[in-house]
Amino acid sequence: MDNLLKLLSQNSQFSTAELAAMLGEPEDYIQAQIKEYEAKGIIKGYQAVVDWEDMEDSFVEALIELKVAPKRETGFDDMAKMCMAFDEVESVYLMAGVYDFALIVRGQTMQDIAMFVAKKLSTIDGVLSTGTHFIMRRYKDRGMNLTALGVDTDERSQFL
Repeated sequence: MDNLLKLLSQNSQFSTAELAAMLGEPEDYIQAQIKEYEAKGIIKGYQAVVDWEDMEDSFVEALIELKVAPKRETGFDDMAKMCMAFDEVESVYLMAGVYDFALIVRGQTMQDIAMFVAKKLSTIDGVLSTGTHFIMRRYKDRGMNLTALGVDTDERSQFL
């Protein structure tokens, strides 16, 4: 894996001077490399990892699994495009296993997500079945620890 991309994916707020020092490269080289990655579409954007549980705005997330019948001409791509078009859908992943897709879906309530699955997702031509798993709590997201678990404590000592 490219070390520059790895560092940026861990913290996109590193300055080019910090990145250059960590990688032992000239700062102008790092700046040029980032611009090249952005121009090629390798870097798609920059986002903060937010612990939404600390915010007053509440919402519910669910992982929705879809089993689909792929189209002969386009395979899974058409289904992915249809799923991506819904505002409720945060992420779409093609999977190997029992289900073909995993979607991360966001709504105000569990009922909102249930109705989204029942009225929008499951009615798409080619969707054979769905499985809904509500996300109760996120402990770690995109490599970031969102809890105090494991921070400056050795949890194992409680069991000795």
